[in-house]
Amino acid sequence: MLAFTLTAILVSGQLYIVIPLLHDMADGWHASAGALTWLVTAFGVGYGIGFLVFGPLSDRFGRRRLLMIGLPLAAITSALVALSPSPEVAYALRMIQGIAVAMFPPAGMAYLAERIEPRRRVVAISAITGAFLASAVLLQVAAQLLVGAIGWRGLFALSAAGFALAALALRAVMLPDLPRQSAGSLLSVYRSVPGLVFNRVLALRYVATIVLMVGFVAVYTGMQIYGVTTSSGALLGLRAAGLPAIVLVPLLMPWLGRIPSTARAAAFLALGALGLAVIGFTHVTALGLALLLALYVAGITGGLPSLNEAISSQAGPARGTALALFSFALAVGGSAGPQVAAAFGGFTPLMYGLAAAMTAAALAVLASTRPSHP
Repeated sequence: MLAFTLTAILVSGQLYIVIPLLHDMADGWHASAGALTWLVTAFGVGYGIGFLVFGPLSDRFGRRRLLMIGLPLAAITSALVALSPSPEVAYALRMIQGIAVAMFPPAGMAYLAERIEPRRRVVAISAITGAFLASAVLLQVAAQLLVGAIGWRGLFALSAAGFALAALALRAVMLPDLPRQSAGSLLSVYRSVPGLVFNRVLALRYVATIVLMVGFVAVYTGMQIYGVTTSSGALLGLRAAGLPAIVLVPLLMPWLGRIPSTARAAAFLALGALGLAVIGFTHVTALGLALLLALYVAGITGGLPSLNEAISSQAGPARGTALALFSFALAVGGSAGPQVAAAFGGFTPLMYGLAAAMTAAALAVLASTRPSHP
């Protein structure tokens, strides 16, 4: 679990690591920080494509085999991003980097679902999803602290080294792949995708997942581009404010797990919406903003594994592919988040818009539990 959790932080953190580096990269390339938000979006697009491709393939070829290909490729592409001579080259390389690292979440989550005993599975999955969220804080904090010493290129070189170490660590701890059925053509593994996408219940839950991730990335991007505080120390504190919730909520999941997953997901989404609405309605101090951000992150941290469980329970034998689509929905939301943040033109209107969207997402989850009318 330690190897998987640290790898999850490194993998998912590549989406967020650029956010604190936007101004440094803009200065180096003589570009605007707003335009460089496409570095986040390009990674997210590749990340999403990778989920759709590699999630079903992990069912066919095995989890360990796929990870032993994906993590070395992630190391190579991260090193190439560090060498980018221009934003245009960096956009393309970030997309390729996203495709490479996308091998980990579906294959890793499926491996844990197969290998962890059922009574510990909820905690294990919550720990990994918590790690995906914690990466948003940890990698941004690390980037802000280290960029002055090693530069943004050095941070991507450090990520490349991390992926190489992660490949060695997972190779050491993962059991051999289970026997796989290889009947049918390679394209046959994708046959269940349309049925899952157009399933009314799952579609509503996927939309809620996208909204959850759009808001999560947009909030942190908005703090960066709209200058919520002029103090780098205060900004560091705001980024770190969500960490206690990210640690605490997974620890509570054995008890929270007694609540039906859909009701739990809707409640956490509503909690996040409440935190954002209060931020928008009030002019809080830095301490108040930190507390409200912690409340918001608690909603996201609880909502993510709850949606994961709600989708998995509805997918039947296509669970692996359904969870790959769940990861794809997260990637779509994460890649759209920076553009949503930039589109609102200010931090307060952004809070209003995201609060409304999360409220709608909570209602969508509740609507998904109602039986379809003939």
